[in-house]
Amino acid sequence: MRYPQGGGLTAERQQFREELRLQGAERFARGEGSTAIARDLRVSVRSVQRWRHAWAERT
Repeated sequence: MRYPQGGGLTAERQQFREELRLQGAERFARGEGSTAIARDLRVSVRSVQRWRHAWAERT
């Protein structure tokens, strides 16, 4: 099942996830690795890889 924009999360949880993505982007810019970022932010490496890919397309 596909969720509408936001993935079925509450507004608060969407904001929390966006803050994690922004933290990841800051660390991408510093050249940090996906594994370290995932560990520190407590998310999957695959999530960080998706964020990095989206970030690279925007820069």
